[in-house]
Amino acid sequence: MENVKIVENGVQAKNEIAQFQMQGFMKDEIYLFAPDHNRAEHLTDALNISAIGVGEQGVFESLANVFRSRGDELRSKLESLGLSPLAAERCEEQMDDGKVIIVASKTA
Repeated sequence: MENVKIVENGVQAKNEIAQFQMQGFMKDEIYLFAPDHNRAEHLTDALNISAIGVGEQGVFESLANVFRSRGDELRSKLESLGLSPLAAERCEEQMDDGKVIIVASKTA
């Protein structure tokens, strides 16, 4: 998927977000995923972009995430943005290596 970028840090994330905005995506259509919940929250707040929530996933899927492992939760959220299960799994593998995933999606 061309609207997925894998980066190593906040500086690279900021650059990719700017690129997505130049392509016509609004900040509320750009999502950031990190392996650690605190890192994801910090970067999302610092870069002023969206956190994926009930609106993107639906009530039942959001509730199910409470009982899932972090990896399962991340895959579920990525799939809710239109990534295939295989693409979501590959992104999760990148996050396992400490990478940050940025997804731009108009479908959420």
